[in-house]
Amino acid sequence: MGTLPRVDGERMREDFEALSRIGATAEGGVSRPTFSDAHFAAREWFLTRARAAGLDTQVDAAGNHSAVLRVQLHRHARVLLLGSHLDSVPGGGRYDGAMGVVAALHVLLALKDAGTDLPFGVEAIDFTDEEGTLLGLLGSEALAGSLSAESLHAPRGGRDALLAGLARAGLSEARLLEARRDPQTLAGYLELHIEQGPRLEREGVRIGVVTTIVGSRSFRLVLHGAGGHAGGLPMDVRRDAAVAAARLILSVQDIVVHDFPGAVATVGDVRVEPGAFNVVPGVARLALEFRSHDDGELDAIESAVLGRARADAEANGIELAVTPVARWQPTRLDPRVSDKIERAAVDLGLTTKRLASFAGHDAQALAPVTASGMIFVPSVGGVSHDPREHTAWDDVVNGANVLLRTVERLASPS
Repeated sequence: MGTLPRVDGERMREDFEALSRIGATAEGGVSRPTFSDAHFAAREWFLTRARAAGLDTQVDAAGNHSAVLRVQLHRHARVLLLGSHLDSVPGGGRYDGAMGVVAALHVLLALKDAGTDLPFGVEAIDFTDEEGTLLGLLGSEALAGSLSAESLHAPRGGRDALLAGLARAGLSEARLLEARRDPQTLAGYLELHIEQGPRLEREGVRIGVVTTIVGSRSFRLVLHGAGGHAGGLPMDVRRDAAVAAARLILSVQDIVVHDFPGAVATVGDVRVEPGAFNVVPGVARLALEFRSHDDGELDAIESAVLGRARADAEANGIELAVTPVARWQPTRLDPRVSDKIERAAVDLGLTTKRLASFAGHDAQALAPVTASGMIFVPSVGGVSHDPREHTAWDDVVNGANVLLRTVERLASPS
């Protein structure tokens, strides 16, 4: 097989800009929550663009949208998946997910233009609901065969929202599992993504080679104190739920920073009741999440954080209720694929760094069933899930070309 060409960076940029106008926000980002009008429009753009380029397209039972470059001489050849997602968080950035889908499409176009004969087909795929508007990793878990009845009956976005969304998309809950692919039909999975953090930019590295996608644990915490008149209740007898929440938040920060410096933890939602100027809060509700690349460390963080929270609550006359919400194990990506990504980057004269991903991705659903790898490109300022999210276009093109070169290396026996 001859040397593969590079992607057409200008043509790819035109497509990326056209896609970014779908669901564009006044702040400069995009808002395309799963099965919103903007999400449907973006997915239709993807299929229309692929068909116009002479590629086959398909939509499976989980609503995953694909452009396919088939192998001409091997009807039963396996398929190498390249992709990410076109849905976004509300008021998010233009690059998260979408960049990986557009780059995957342009890798197919480069292969098609070159008339390259590969031992496998190549498919650019846009997975359904990666961001979790309804469930999270819905499309990739359905394809991998790991979508469970339990998660469908208690999705993070609520059961009613899931059923309404599926109906809006013309999908059947009863048929979602039909999207499963036999692992024997897959040649692997590659995902190009922005880092969503500052490490590559800080170190001046062009390509991140992802080794692991971290695991996470999340909990809902409810602190019950005692309400009272904000003027009449002396400070020394209060059982203020808001103060208890503040102590808990600071203890999470203290424990993780000092005892688990390789992990991260967030209290992302705090609500106090009744929520008035002149009433001491009797109840506080918090959403806690922490992430680590090591399962044993996740156990240790859970024990330390919840142990201190319970001890502090008891010492201050506060009742604490803890409800587990979600639990993801760390996912190790295929070391052989990581090696090929690294060599592809070196082929192109690009510097590399091996690192863990602290955000979840569709690759974590695919990794248990097929050889999977991820390529990161720098995020300016480490900003993501925000309209300010940005990656320099040269870095986008670099990432797409590393993706292309990795396909070439996977096709090679050596």
